[in-house]
Amino acid sequence: MYGLVNRSIEELIVARYGDAAWARVRLGAGVDEEVFLSNESYPDAVTYNLVAAASREFGVSVAEILEAFGEHWVLKTAQEHYGLLLDSCGNDLPDLLANLNNLHSRAVLQFPNLQPPKFSVSSVTATSVVLHHETHREGLSPFVFGLIRGLGKRFNLAVKVTQVGFRSPGHAHDSFHIEWPDRAGTRRSV
Repeated sequence: MYGLVNRSIEELIVARYGDAAWARVRLGAGVDEEVFLSNESYPDAVTYNLVAAASREFGVSVAEILEAFGEHWVLKTAQEHYGLLLDSCGNDLPDLLANLNNLHSRAVLQFPNLQPPKFSVSSVTATSVVLHHETHREGLSPFVFGLIRGLGKRFNLAVKVTQVGFRSPGHAHDSFHIEWPDRAGTRRSV
């Protein structure tokens, strides 16, 4: 994963728990890097080790860390680094979800070795959608939960997310049923 991901994990931990906690997490993960370079690629194991160390440090599950990170990614990291790109991918939650692959296609221009996940939507109604998430990386469904919740907050929506499909042998992706009260509130205020 790119350094931007690891830097974002650092920002989340420092914001919630402080610099000393981040130092303990980094040490617990066996990570020597004091600074992650945003555009440099790091082994996925570095990110997974940071998440596992944070789980141990704060006494919460890996899933809770990943979900908090997903929400942080949308509301802080993506907004700071890709706010205009996010804006161009949809004025409401269903449009943005339908355009996630377009967002990643543009990100590949900045991160040439990026191996982004693939997204698709189905079962679209006025108040719900099923989001399909396919990736070669294991264990990221809690991160997607956080992303979806963060996107709901971005559009001032209280979203309800239920995982309805699980990655397993013979089933290549996770699926999430996403509901919101009504489309009247889905437009992002400018």
